[in-house]
Amino acid sequence: MKNTSLINRVASSLPFYYGWVIAGNSIAISLSTRTIMAVAMLSVFVEPMTRELGWSRGMLSTAVSLGGLCAVVTSPILGRWLDRYGSGAIIGISSLLTGLLAIGLGFVSNPVAFYLFYVPGRMIFSGPLELGLPTALSNWFIQRRAKVLAIDSIAKGAGLAMMPFIAQLFIVGWNWRTAWIFLGIWTLVLGVIPSLILVSRKPEDMGLEVDPVKPSADNDSSKNNTSMLTASNEVNLTVHQAIRTRSFWILAIFSGLGLMAQAGISLHQVAHYINLGLPSTSAALTASTFAIAQIPASLFWGALGRRTAVRYLLAGSAFILALGSIASIVSTTIPTSILASFTVGFGVGGIHLLIRLVWADYYGREHLGSIRGLTMAAQIGGQAIGPVLSGFMFDYSGSYSWPFVIYAVSVLLAGIGVLFATPPQLPEEPTST
Repeated sequence: MKNTSLINRVASSLPFYYGWVIAGNSIAISLSTRTIMAVAMLSVFVEPMTRELGWSRGMLSTAVSLGGLCAVVTSPILGRWLDRYGSGAIIGISSLLTGLLAIGLGFVSNPVAFYLFYVPGRMIFSGPLELGLPTALSNWFIQRRAKVLAIDSIAKGAGLAMMPFIAQLFIVGWNWRTAWIFLGIWTLVLGVIPSLILVSRKPEDMGLEVDPVKPSADNDSSKNNTSMLTASNEVNLTVHQAIRTRSFWILAIFSGLGLMAQAGISLHQVAHYINLGLPSTSAALTASTFAIAQIPASLFWGALGRRTAVRYLLAGSAFILALGSIASIVSTTIPTSILASFTVGFGVGGIHLLIRLVWADYYGREHLGSIRGLTMAAQIGGQAIGPVLSGFMFDYSGSYSWPFVIYAVSVLLAGIGVLFATPPQLPEEPTST
């Protein structure tokens, strides 16, 4: 059990809000655990592993999808656990298991062994990490929620920019097995202990005020009503109330289609550009570019998160992702492939940030884990379909053009649909006569 007296003493001795400790831990996870089982990371392993072991890309992609499907089953349970106990233990244990599984991947020699190590790792990535980190941050921040989620997205983008490129250097300098072992050890070193010790469920559990912000020009209600969202006026809907709102279903469908495109493109982008004739190191640079693009994307979308209705921002990010999907098909040189990858990353960065923001803003903190745990079925379902669709269509046609067109059309339609996802309201209490 977490030593609450320890973290209470730490919180009382700090000259700043303890929520920033929660944010700092999330940054550490983004530079370790969060990157290891991401599709952007696996993308640099697709070509060397399939070449050496004789596997098809569709088979490799299926492991991503199976891990996601397992997360669909566990996410509703994890969501309720998060609401009751918080994120610390889930994130710490997830980091421990991810590190050990990554080390195990360095020793696989057949598809069964690969599935035994990668599928649980992908399940952890898609479920516990995807639920635990944004829920922890959203529980500790309200007015500065868009800002702190943007910081978290920047850290995630930095991790996904550095770690695939570092893994590629290990692959070129040694081999793909050494790369997996390094990634596992790195995760064990950075991701486990702080989460278990320092992450508390909510500020109210420690007797703290949530997200205290001094009045300033940035919080002037005359400029923007959205910026005045506080603990006293946030809408807190139960799961049963949430599923009765139109926006719940629109946002769930948007999440599924948007992340189908993200997973389907990002896993195969390195292999796609190698297939078009780019050198492997240059192709790997597109994976880093995709991740780097999420850093300015987070700054851009985060800055607008309290100034513009979030559904408009979600639509904008979807349209940019659709443009990047088409650009990826026609990019045959290093400059154009980098530009296309940047466009895809900029759109994906907006979707990831804004989806986390909109669920917390629309439905509140009280049942956020349970609501997100339920909606993860759509999100993870999309992430499961994308890699398999790309992999098997490539195996059939020798090209990624058709799946990339499908993603472009899907996110374009999703962007139009999300414009109708207006903020829900608490149901009116029946009046007595």
